Amino acid sequence: MKTYLALAFALIAAPLFAMGPAKPLRALLITGGCCHDYELQSKAYVEGSKKFADIVWTVVNEGGKGTTAQIPLYDNPDWAKPYDVVVHNECFANTTDEIYIRKITAVHKAGKPAVVIHCAMHTYRAATIDDWREFLGVTSRKHDHQSEYPVTVLDPKHPVFAGFPAKWTTPKDELYIIEKLWPTAKSLATSKSEKDGSVQPVIWTNNYYGTRVFGTTYGHSNATWQDPVFIELISRGLLWAAGRTK
Repeated sequence: MKTYLALAFALIAAPLFAMGPAKPLRALLITGGCCHDYELQSKAYVEGSKKFADIVWTVVNEGGKGTTAQIPLYDNPDWAKPYDVVVHNECFANTTDEIYIRKITAVHKAGKPAVVIHCAMHTYRAATIDDWREFLGVTSRKHDHQSEYPVTVLDPKHPVFAGFPAKWTTPKDELYIIEKLWPTAKSLATSKSEKDGSVQPVIWTNNYYGTRVFGTTYGHSNATWQDPVFIELISRGLLWAAGRTK
């Protein structure tokens, strides 16, 4: 009997041992444009995420500090191929070129997971096509004033909220007004407008043609990026989008 048990254990355990440690996650962070301290944000994300996973980061900061840019990265049709997940934290509200925008969304539609943060929701907002907004899972064109906003979690069992406090109020940040939550998106947390009392999605997931997208509209101020709760949230969002958690 002992021999059979030992053999059974060996058959079950062998594949697990053969797998070895998980490979490092290859992440691309795209940043730049208007209105934010992208150098500080990038450093905070890269350094803070190391607590939660073995991540090899590539950071691309292109396009200057204006609201209109077409960055060279996207000219290569294989721009996302070396990476497991892409983080969009760029801010180019007035870029409207349809062909350019679809160079980005086509890659995600083909299966490249993504994280979208803060001004990514206002990027390409002047465009007449909805491709980017469908990818994000939300449509937003404006925001309320900066304040400290309490966050209400709607799905506390979602893996992005592992370690998330029962009550969390943002450092001073902007509340984005969501005109539309796309049918493929699921709101995970909300905040209330101090201006009109409306309840706005602030953390969500989107199923973009089978591709995982994690998003949050928070991330305006340096204080938010220096908050360990926020860094853990977007780090766990990265792991979820990349399929490292269910």
